Amino acid sequence: MQDMNALIDSLRLEPHPEGGFYREMYRSEKRVSDLNRIGNKSACTSIYYLLSGKDFSAWHRIKSDETWYFHLGCDLLIYFLDKNKAIRTLQIGAESQNFQATISSDTWFAARPLSEDAYCLVSCAVAPGFEFEDFEMGVREELLNEFGTTAENVKMIEALTRVD
Repeated sequence: MQDMNALIDSLRLEPHPEGGFYREMYRSEKRVSDLNRIGNKSACTSIYYLLSGKDFSAWHRIKSDETWYFHLGCDLLIYFLDKNKAIRTLQIGAESQNFQATISSDTWFAARPLSEDAYCLVSCAVAPGFEFEDFEMGVREELLNEFGTTAENVKMIEALTRVD
């Protein structure tokens, strides 16, 4: 397996606010109307995103659909809160033989590598395109108040939020 730090350097990845490292690889020049806000935005964007096994993508949501594509490393677990306030899990990677997963817009989700001794590299495509003003980081207490209805929910919200 390729050394994680060498991969971060060769792909020129930078720290991401939700955890891990990323680099935007594509931003469509085509603009589309966004019914959720005034104006328009790129039709599609995509990034490389890398998580080490000891890191996680903290609970967050965006205003567009996001599809994750597996490339390298260990499998990745993507957690999301469904309409019934239950935590669901998707696994992507070579072990699961599931190489992509899509999270619907306005859905709270988080992710972490399956193995703490490895890393995973994925791409994420967002349509309509990602804008940081459409990004909302989960606040632990707010998520617990709304979704902390079961011991499993509490455990995963606490494990996958960052406390400042």
